Amino acid sequence: MHKVRFPRDIKVYIPLILLFVFLLLLMPRTGNFNYDYRRGSPWMYETLIAQFDFPILKTEAQMQEERESAGSGVIPYYKYSEEVAAESIRSVEKADLGKFDTLKTRIQEILSSIYSRGVISDIEDGSGNTWSVIYIQRDKRASRYPVSEIYKVSEARAELVSGLKRTGLKCDADSLCRYSGIYSIVVPNLLFDQQTTDLVHDEAVDYISPTSGVVNAGQLIVSHGEIVTAEIEQLLDSYKAEYENSIGYGGPEALLWTGNAALALILVAILFFTIYYTNPGVFSQFNRYCYLLVVFFLSALVTFGVEKTGHENMYLVPFPLIALYLVAFFKTKVVYPVYVVSLLPLLIFAHSGVEMFVMFLFAGVTAIFSYGYFNKGWQQFVTAFFVFLSLIVTYLAFHLIDGFRNPGGYRTVFYMGLGSLFSVAGYPLVYLFERIFMLVSNARLVELSDSNNRLLRDLAHKAPGTFQHCLQVMNMVDAAARAIDANVQLVRCGALYHDIGKTVNPLCFIENEAPGTNYHEGLTPAESAREIIKHVQDGLAIADKAGLPDVIKDFIVTHHGTTCTAYFYNKYLEAGGDPSKADDFYYKGRKPSTKEQSILMLCDTIEAASRSLKDFSQQSVSDFVDRIFNAKVRDGQFEEADISLKELHILRNVLKDYLQQVHHARVVYPKRTLKRR
Repeated sequence: MHKVRFPRDIKVYIPLILLFVFLLLLMPRTGNFNYDYRRGSPWMYETLIAQFDFPILKTEAQMQEERESAGSGVIPYYKYSEEVAAESIRSVEKADLGKFDTLKTRIQEILSSIYSRGVISDIEDGSGNTWSVIYIQRDKRASRYPVSEIYKVSEARAELVSGLKRTGLKCDADSLCRYSGIYSIVVPNLLFDQQTTDLVHDEAVDYISPTSGVVNAGQLIVSHGEIVTAEIEQLLDSYKAEYENSIGYGGPEALLWTGNAALALILVAILFFTIYYTNPGVFSQFNRYCYLLVVFFLSALVTFGVEKTGHENMYLVPFPLIALYLVAFFKTKVVYPVYVVSLLPLLIFAHSGVEMFVMFLFAGVTAIFSYGYFNKGWQQFVTAFFVFLSLIVTYLAFHLIDGFRNPGGYRTVFYMGLGSLFSVAGYPLVYLFERIFMLVSNARLVELSDSNNRLLRDLAHKAPGTFQHCLQVMNMVDAAARAIDANVQLVRCGALYHDIGKTVNPLCFIENEAPGTNYHEGLTPAESAREIIKHVQDGLAIADKAGLPDVIKDFIVTHHGTTCTAYFYNKYLEAGGDPSKADDFYYKGRKPSTKEQSILMLCDTIEAASRSLKDFSQQSVSDFVDRIFNAKVRDGQFEEADISLKELHILRNVLKDYLQQVHHARVVYPKRTLKRR
């Protein structure tokens, strides 16, 4: 086993220390409820006794049932009117009772008693059923009263007749009240208030008490070995919520900070080793390294922040977007493990952490796969749909295990859908990260590879032969990069721009010369070599002016490395030149340092040199490619490159096959003379 060698640059560890401090400050200041339980399973811990009073929280199903019950019935709201009662009683004085005028005082007493309880009209609600309860506002206070304690108008009149009969009246009391107009005096003094009725109804539907009782300290919650029933699960959920929200950690604060520090250190260490074992080269690319740490920190920040607002809000968080932010700048072999590590805070600290972790892990993997096919225009909504579908499938899987005893409801599904849309809607922020961290996203590379780009149009117009050479190299590097798992989009883009400097003096290069012309006629070999070599510096100047990314400029600098312009160097030697003064014949670039740069150097040389081949037989092509590979290796051009001998061997075979396929033999079509009929 190889000895592990950690990066020695202090810059690698400073961001890790900062990340550790930020995570430590973000972590919750309460202890965790360290019991894992599931309905239908036995309680495997010690007998649990309530250490404090806590309310019993209703389940979502109970809350939904009460909402539906509250929404199905309307309790009317009435205002008690002292004026109506007083006016009705005063009106008795004006009634004509004939020889029974002495009864007016008795009638007023009876009405006063009736109005003290309240009188409503004989009207039913819209469903045809009489109300059993009503609200009555009296003296600025509203209370609920059974309708059985309130008089309707017909009942008030009957009570009035009964009261008169109890006085020993010698006539028909009903006829007396009817013909004297006393009945018309009896009117409702409870006035219906439609606006307040609607308001009270809405509040009743919107606010349902979340609790259904209280468990006192010292009360048994669950015994060891007891099966966790629905009732016990409700008690445990309530106890856990009260513990985490109100009680929390009761031990020494130093121990809490120590535990949080240990967890923060573990998370940072896992992230560090994930990068180390998947792509250690990132440590030498400080901007890319910092980007990975920032993405991880954002994931942790959102987890801690949203969990405090309510675990259901976690469904709104577009965690798959984190995966897409990683895919924009890194290969999948780095993306997958880093994304998994970014979800670890969710697994550790979120409510229902295991369920959330699996859901968003599956959704992130789906987003990575889908975005590779559906990433343009309206197709991005297809990716959002697949993300939503993956969330729903995982959510259903967990709740099928639970027997759907406590489903989240439509709001949870709505949050998932909205979060899935955010996973696509938030992707344009990748361009902001691109500027902040000076990175180049795959989307940016695709834009640069568009042949309608101004620089590429200039190349096609001013140096058409060079442009065709670049297109051929682009196709060749594509096949080579796929064979050794290099960044295909990056090397394709580098192939298009590596010779952009030839637009400055296109006729200097043989692929752009018109028939019968020779730019180098009359020039010394050294002068010709300087003109040829100059296209590298010209290319850098053009790239700087156009604002091309540094990774593209690197292809311009390294595609010839420090090689020699062999044709003019040989002419120089044939003319008696001094080999010790041959510096003018060598490129002043840099040797390739990445797989992609190595691929471009090989393909550029092979494509250009293959134009001089006459024989494209298998043996001829094999010998030709071997000569170029051996010359580059012998010249030390790959000494600084992150490419193995095995990968060079694979490239050698791939490029041999590619050349033979491109230059395959064709059938000679015979000439035929068409005879006219």
